[in-house]
Amino acid sequence: MRHALISDLHGNALALDAVLRDAARAGYDQLVCLGDVATLGPRPSEVLARLADLRCPCILGNHDEFMIDADLVRSYSESPLIVRSVDETRARLSEDELAFIRSFERTRTIDGVFLFHGTPRSNMEDLLAETPADRVDEMLDGHQARVLVGGHTHIQMLRQHHGMLIVNTGSLGMPFREYVAGGPPVILPHAEYAIIEIDAGKVSVDLRKISLDSRALVNQIDGWDNPLAGPLRANF
Repeated sequence: MRHALISDLHGNALALDAVLRDAARAGYDQLVCLGDVATLGPRPSEVLARLADLRCPCILGNHDEFMIDADLVRSYSESPLIVRSVDETRARLSEDELAFIRSFERTRTIDGVFLFHGTPRSNMEDLLAETPADRVDEMLDGHQARVLVGGHTHIQMLRQHHGMLIVNTGSLGMPFREYVAGGPPVILPHAEYAIIEIDAGKVSVDLRKISLDSRALVNQIDGWDNPLAGPLRANF
């Protein structure tokens, strides 16, 4: 089985289309979304519609949960800009779109691959390459698998932990140049995702980066009435 795993789309329809084209060329059996689908980006409804049409399993990211629990974002971010942007996106989503987000799962196992957003116990935790092993044990909360896959940090990662592989797919819609711990990021003009192949006793992990056109990314923001429109345009 070949699994194409995407995470942290953040309303970036242009990046989603580019990744789906690349994944189709590479070949896969199962597409899975690991969350953070609609917020902070210019095309939330387009991305939600595309995922619904694809009928792929979706994991509940923290930003997805912000869409169904309005107060939760205030416990996560102290940035007024982020909070206003999230609130504006929620206000513009339809009841059908919110119902689709409510259908997302917190974790899922597919073909021996354990899937989550931040960590198995929380979609708000950051699991990094440099996270100490004893801290990783706490984050995994007793879960074991040949491969464990999440997103959330917007930083691609592959690390071995007690014989298991822990993968971060990176961010499809908003990849960061470096880990920012909640601070303002530099967003890179490419899209990130992963293809994981399970073949009998073999596991292979392909962390992929797809170049995007900066001008097209800026044009996608045109007409987006959201507090993040200006800062995001300036980044590119």
